[in-house]
Amino acid sequence: MKEKYRTSLDLDLHQSHPRPQFCRKHWHSLNGPWKFCFDDEQKYRQPSDVLQWDHVIEVPFAPETERSGIRDTGFHSVCWYQREFELPLNNKEHLILHFGAVDYIAHVWVNQHYIGMHEGGHTPFRFDITHALRSDGPQVLTVKAEDNPHDLAKPRGKQDWQLEPHSIWYPRTTGIWQTVWLEPVPETYISRVRWTPHLERWEIGFEAFVEGQLNHKNLEIRLRLTLGEQVLVNDCYQVILGEVHRRIALSDPGVDDFRNEILWNPEEPTLIQAQIELMCNNECIDRMHSYTALRSVSIQHGDFMLNGRPYYLRLVLDQGYWPESFLTAPDDQALKRDIELVKAMGFNGVRKHQKIEDPRFLFWADVLGLLVWEEMPSAYRFTHEGVERIAREWLEAIDRDYSHPCIVTWVPFNESWGVPDLAEKASHRSCVQALYHLTKTLDPSRPVIGNDGWESTATDIIGIHDYDNHPEVFRERYDPAISMNEILNRRSPAGRMITLEGYSSQNQPIMLTEFGGIAYTKDKPGTSNAWGYAVSCTADDFKKQYTELLSVVHQLKIFRGFCYTQFTDTFQEANGLLFADRTPKIDMETLALVTRGFQRDRTEVTLEDAGNDPHHMGCE
Repeated sequence: MKEKYRTSLDLDLHQSHPRPQFCRKHWHSLNGPWKFCFDDEQKYRQPSDVLQWDHVIEVPFAPETERSGIRDTGFHSVCWYQREFELPLNNKEHLILHFGAVDYIAHVWVNQHYIGMHEGGHTPFRFDITHALRSDGPQVLTVKAEDNPHDLAKPRGKQDWQLEPHSIWYPRTTGIWQTVWLEPVPETYISRVRWTPHLERWEIGFEAFVEGQLNHKNLEIRLRLTLGEQVLVNDCYQVILGEVHRRIALSDPGVDDFRNEILWNPEEPTLIQAQIELMCNNECIDRMHSYTALRSVSIQHGDFMLNGRPYYLRLVLDQGYWPESFLTAPDDQALKRDIELVKAMGFNGVRKHQKIEDPRFLFWADVLGLLVWEEMPSAYRFTHEGVERIAREWLEAIDRDYSHPCIVTWVPFNESWGVPDLAEKASHRSCVQALYHLTKTLDPSRPVIGNDGWESTATDIIGIHDYDNHPEVFRERYDPAISMNEILNRRSPAGRMITLEGYSSQNQPIMLTEFGGIAYTKDKPGTSNAWGYAVSCTADDFKKQYTELLSVVHQLKIFRGFCYTQFTDTFQEANGLLFADRTPKIDMETLALVTRGFQRDRTEVTLEDAGNDPHHMGCE
């Protein structure tokens, strides 16, 4: 039964769509070859100024990448894009132009008409371009992207400000790096929906927002929820002031075994299919497809709770980079394969590090069952403008991803990046506290970690980063005989206080949210410039270090979960469990057993489940 439910979504419809949780059947991708040029002297102000297009770029890959066809990793503050497109054959009253993400400021023109701009390199934006369209012939779309590589007061995540990647920072991503697409919509249309599960009441919160001509008196939303062949909901709701807000009660099966058939979790990720129609005088004028799930996450008595039960988190730090395409996945299957590999190694979640990931990754995490901590990319200077930027973009990220059941924790800050004087300056502490409380205001249904790693000042989970790779040191440092108060009020191995003075812990769970970082490459010892927190010279040594370290971590009852650094090698960082090409450094069965504390999972993901040939992957 569960397998039927797990595959009940129309995967072809959802997985191919750039916005998988809000799909209309008719849309048109603008990915592919575009005309392109750099504007290092910033001499162009509008499309007609551009006299020479020096390159052809493959969108949505950034010009720094091999997949873009350009592969220029130099400093470039401004670049221009242009392409023609035909009007969709099924064009209705309005045409919406969507951008998944453009780093960092985008200006958009259609047929020389200025459409608008968006600031923020990790979040989507859209424009109604109907007024700028020609009645016939090709339409011309032009984009100017501004991305100052030296600006440390903007959210930039792991993008390096030096010419060559150094330490833990990677090559830059400039301009368009997620899908560009067109969507025809009617004069009055559904613009977005939000889902909020309320497991304690066996309800699902549903919100729908309508845009366009709202002077119709008889607008209704018709909602149909199905679980496999079973119809759960088939209702109609009146649209009032362009909105619908409802709590939908489901029939409570009453017995745990039957209740669990409906719940979403990593072991059995049951999704509920949704069809949403906008009705006017009993005629359907707009239709879209979505999905939701029934699950809860909370913090209780020092535990992380999933669906009302304590749940031990086994996360891996995932940078979300690929050697040939950087922040942009090579294709949709690469996103799916990463999730399958994470699960095959025994983890039940990822902490997406310093990246707002492509919505299609979250879709596959929903479908395949993977917990996700979403983390805001950091700025590296504390300024008035920097605070405005990160707050604005963080709110956009929460709004975009709020409805995904896979997301179980929000992380606005990491290791005091962007708030470097957190311990000394009240303004820095206020910034972290403000974003913590703002996040809780917008989404009270999920835990929030104000600043992960150290210097906790407002948080639902106390995260500790500790890269000591001596298992016995770990055992002594977090020995159960040491009082909790002593652990929380001392300095971390990085020299920062784990909690700040005046911060009162309230029985939050403590988790080891970064550790490990053991580097291993195939190069001969002494011949590699690869970077890591510790070094293994052979695969056997790497296996031994990982096994001993994880064995101790599993024994430390103070921790309610962990996040190992990291999933794959990433540029100069050689501390992945997999090489950059996603081949494993040691056999996957050992990785999975060690990750799970030598306990076989009842829903163990195998290499065959992950669609990989173990011989091709270099497994023993």
